[in-house]
Amino acid sequence: MLILSRKVDEKIRIGNDISLTIIEVHGDFVKIGVEAPKNVKVFRQEVYDEIQAENRAAASRSSEDALKKLFG
Repeated sequence: MLILSRKVDEKIRIGNDISLTIIEVHGDFVKIGVEAPKNVKVFRQEVYDEIQAENRAAASRSSEDALKKLFG
């Protein structure tokens, strides 16, 4: 993991297309602006984890449904 220190209005670049800007800092909270191409999906980690869990559950249900259809 790379750890960087930044002040308000300073940026971090990721590759050629993604830029993170520190917008505001209040105690333990930091507001970060993300500039990325529209085809790049940006999620908070907890939202991403929920999406992945839902996808795994849906895939499991689909597999179970397919097996039920095959073997009755």
